[in-house]
Order: sequence, then structure tokens, then C-alpha cells
Amino acid sequence: MLANTFIKRPITAIVVSIVLVLTGIVCILSLPIDQYPDITPPVVQVNGQFIGADAQTVEQTVATPIEEQVNGTPGMEYMQSNSSNNGSMQITVTYSVGTDIDIATLDVQNRVSIATPLVPSAVTRLGLTVRAVNPSMLMMVAIYSPKRSHDITFLDNYTNVFIQDALLRVPGVGAINSFADNFSMRIWMNPDKMAAQGITSQDVINALNSQNVQVAAGSAGVPPQSNQQVFELGILVNGRLNTPSQFENIIVKTLPSTGDSTGQLVYLKDVARVELGKFSFSSNSFVDGKRASYLRIYQAPGSNALKTAQGIYDQLKQLKQFFPSDLDYTVPFESVTVVKVSMTDVVVTLIMTLLLVAIVVYLFLQNFRSTLIPILAIPVSIFGTFCFFIPLGFTINTLTMFGFVLAIGIVVDDAIIVVEAVQHYMDEEGMSPKEATYTAMKDISAPVVAIALILAAVFVPVGFIPGIVGRLYQQFAITIAISVIISAFIALSLTPALCTLLLKPSNPNKKKSWSSKLFDRFNRWFDRITEHYVNGVGKSI
Repeated sequence: MLANTFIKRPITAIVVSIVLVLTGIVCILSLPIDQYPDITPPVVQVNGQFIGADAQTVEQTVATPIEEQVNGTPGMEYMQSNSSNNGSMQITVTYSVGTDIDIATLDVQNRVSIATPLVPSAVTRLGLTVRAVNPSMLMMVAIYSPKRSHDITFLDNYTNVFIQDALLRVPGVGAINSFADNFSMRIWMNPDKMAAQGITSQDVINALNSQNVQVAAGSAGVPPQSNQQVFELGILVNGRLNTPSQFENIIVKTLPSTGDSTGQLVYLKDVARVELGKFSFSSNSFVDGKRASYLRIYQAPGSNALKTAQGIYDQLKQLKQFFPSDLDYTVPFESVTVVKVSMTDVVVTLIMTLLLVAIVVYLFLQNFRSTLIPILAIPVSIFGTFCFFIPLGFTINTLTMFGFVLAIGIVVDDAIIVVEAVQHYMDEEGMSPKEATYTAMKDISAPVVAIALILAAVFVPVGFIPGIVGRLYQQFAITIAISVIISAFIALSLTPALCTLLLKPSNPNKKKSWSSKLFDRFNRWFDRITEHYVNGVGKSI
């Protein structure tokens, strides 16, 4: 019998329990913390940009070919497409809960590559991005100028260059959506001047494409001769234009020669106004009435929300030391406080439950040593359950903690049964603690195992409910089932070992203390209540 092995070797039972507790503590430190289990369906997004096109053109030329190919990928629940008048296109593909997001992203990427030859070259030149996204936003960060000394163009550029890249390196950050535009060379064409010179917008585009390119200029040097060292230097050319003045001097058209005069050159500055500004003016964002650049931060799957948020706050504090004057940040939205409050409430409830169980056990067992054994058995069952969270993919959330709240009242029963049975043989039969433990375990080992299996059979089927509801209650049910099974193992190993070490036979000749007199009065009152209850039930039947 399993119990006899640990009764003979109590140190082994204690070591096994200590290992379970330490392993559970290590798992707690590495487990992600969330408000709820991961029940959000996986999402894959496809983004593209067709600059200058209206929403209908984007929908017909870009979105439709991609939709036809992506539709029907394995595990897909539904697909949503959004085309905007600023030329942007976003397709959101939602998959059923439990789908491997990496495989789903790869499937979508392969299908988008099939549709790529069918979309305009302007879209493929800018690129079609496919990425897995977390629809649950962790927080938003707003960068603003408190005294309004910096314009929105500066704020956007500083946010994208210095802040976004730094936050992406924080452990646990999965993705960042930037609502900040990079610097862009804006060319505002004058229709009247263009018409007077006979220039079309396509002429301007062709001039920009041909005169604003990065080319390999090669090298220059002395040709090789006998007994002489070859001397070559690489040629550096300024192919890409950087300043508005450089763009203004782009030659758009050469007018035909008239008489003695040669053809006149038409520069871009003659038909357009060039400035360095925002990429898009389609959206405005504010914080406390001031223009601001926003970053939406999403948590990586399986990461710890609390640690990720703390890492972001620490990184922002470090970055703030190097901010220019009159630049600050604020966090107008974050979901971590809700997780902290929820987990704090559950932990407080867990501690209160443990204290109430200890008080009730002591009130009825009326012996400190007998009470200590169930109290020691509860943490082993609770911490030991965390060892199974990592292989099962569970997180520390409000539902798993609520499962522990209920499990405390269940797991303590096994230890109480063992202690009460051993105490009974010691008081009634006059046995020694070791003999009483042997005899008691012969009687109650089978019932303890049966109770654990029956309770597990009640909760385990809940974990097989399909869909989002099933995943929501799966961790709650499996947590209780594992706790009950570990409690049964502890009742057959640690509890008998502690009974042999801690329990002592009662001495009837010992002078009663004030606590013993108080317990006698409680027992007489409880016996009267029990007698009235039994008589009432008997009369009712």
C-alpha cells in the first residue's frame, strides 16, 4: 500500500512535498498573468497601400483579388475587408479558437503571394504586409508637447524614430500600431500653372521616378599597367534627394526651341509647391486638447501582461531622460490595472478562505497538532497544481485563482479524514500514533482515492465543452480536478507521515485548560443542535 511506504519513511514524504512546493513556486514566477484565459480567436491582418486611389478603386483592384485567394484557408471563421479613400486596405482574417496562429499566418502569406501579380505594381512596390495581431490592446502611449512648442510633424517623426523602436525591444511586446506619420516630401501641384505649361501629373511622376533614384556609380582609377599597383576609388553620388530645394530643381519638362532661343527648362518649383510635412492629413489625434502622436501596443501571445507593462513604463522613463525640451508622454489607456485589481481581489479571497478553513478545522478537531496537519497539506496541493500549468498551457488568471478558492475547501477534507481516523484509533483503542496510522490507512485509503476520482469526474468533463465557453471554463475545471488528485496523493503520503510525527495520545488525567473548557461547552451545544436536527429529520420522514 502506498501509505505504508511513506509511514515507514516519513522523511521521503516530506521531501516529495517540499519538491512539489518549490517546483510550483518556480512555475508561478514564470507563468504569464492575465485577467482571463486566452479565449480570443487568432487574427491575421493583410495591409496594403495604393497611394492616390479612392476606396472603390482600392476595393476593386487590391482587396478583391486578395480576398478571393485568402478565402477558405484552413480554420478560418470569417474575413473582414476595409478600403479607405486614403488608399489604404486592410483585410482581417479571424480563425477559430485553438488554431495555430503561426501556421495560419503562413497560409495567408502564401495565398497573398498568389494574388500579388494581380494587384497594381504601385501596391506591390510599397509592399503587402501579412502579420498575426493580438486584438486585445495592452496600452496606448501618447507623445505630446505640453507648451505646444513642437508641431505634430516633429512629434510624429520623433515617436517613430526614437520611441517606437525602443518599445518594440521590450520583452513581451508583440506589435505596435503607430498613429504617427513619418516625414514626407509633399508636392502640391498648381493645376493652372501645369495647364499653362502643358504638363500633366504623370509628367511630374515620371520626372520624380527618373531623377530621384539611388544608383551604383561604380569606381574610377588608373588602368592596370605592368609593374604598377592598381589604384581605384569608389564614386559616391547623391542619387536620392533629401531637401525641398533639391526637389524644387527637378526638371519636369523642356519646352521646344523657338527661333534663336534654345528650349526653356520647366522646374518642379515652377508648377508646384514643395514642403517637408506629414505623410497623411486624414486623421488628427489629441490628448488633453493638445496634438499628440499615439502608439497602440499589443501584448505578445503567452507573455506576462504585468511584466510587459512594467517593462514599457521603465523604458519610457529611461527614454524621457533624453527627450527634447517641452516633450512628454502620457498613457491614456491601459488594461493592466484591471488585471492587478482582479488578481488582488482573488488573492485576498484566497487568504481569507485559508484562514476560515484553519479556524473551522481547529474548532472541530480542537487540537493544535491535529489542525496543523491539514493546514500543511493545503499549500502542497495548491502549489503542486501550478506544476501542470506550463505543460497544459494555462495562465494565472481570475478563473484559475477562483478554482483554487474552491479547491481549498475540497483538498482539506482528505487530510481531515486521515487525521480524524488516526485520532479515533488513538483515543478509542489506545494505540500509538504509528499503529493508529497503519490501521486508519487500511480503512480509508480506498475511500480517499474514490472521493478524488469522483470529484475529478465531476470537473474534468467541463474542460471538453467546445467553443469559447469551453475554453473559458476549461482552466477553472481542470485546476480543481488536478488539485483534488494531488490532495489525494498528499493524503496517502504526507498526511500519514505527519500523523506519526506530530500526533500524540490524549491524556485524560491532564488538567483541563481554559480552551478545553471552552471546547467542552461548544461540544455540548453542538451535540444539542445535532440531536434536534436528527429528531426533526426523523419526524419529517
